[in-house]
Amino acid sequence: MGGGGDKVPGQYLGGWGSLGSPPQKGVAVYSMSPNRQNPLAGTMNNAVFNTTRRTRGQILYILPPIIAGYAIMNWAMERNEYLNSKAGIKEFAENKDQ
Repeated sequence: MGGGGDKVPGQYLGGWGSLGSPPQKGVAVYSMSPNRQNPLAGTMNNAVFNTTRRTRGQILYILPPIIAGYAIMNWAMERNEYLNSKAGIKEFAENKDQ
């Protein structure tokens, strides 16, 4: 094996962890506690701008069907009100007799 038979606590595969190299010096390691980090920094700001950008890209796929549906529904409601009014009943009652 690479590093001799010395048992080091926490190593379970024999001596694979100690390869016999000298310990490194001069390597700085910086870390931040998870409690000090702000993982949601800028989330609301980014969400607003991202939503706006995505909506602008899809508006031509969404808006025309909505406008067409509203126009058809509005026509159908007005037509229904007319057909159920006195004038509508009178108009179509005369056509049935012919």
